Amino acid sequence: MPKMKVVGVVKSDKMQKTRRVEIPRITKHPKYGKFVRSRTVCYVHDEENKSVVGDVVEIEECRPLSKMKRWKLIDIVRKAKVIEENQE
Repeated sequence: MPKMKVVGVVKSDKMQKTRRVEIPRITKHPKYGKFVRSRTVCYVHDEENKSVVGDVVEIEECRPLSKMKRWKLIDIVRKAKVIEENQE
């Protein structure tokens, strides 16, 4: 059976070798027809700590690596823009 691959945005990089990735989706409410925004949160194994907050990444299912980690990082699709805070 093929492993599922999805694209999401890194929201937290505070843990070592672990990233918190959010996968946004928009669904239509079955009764009222309104479009509802929702998200799925995945904890991803990043062996080399190469992704940072704001990166768009591709992740793939894998065996359980810890209590919450079930995904591994495959590729960084787009790097986050770095903004200088102390520009004068």
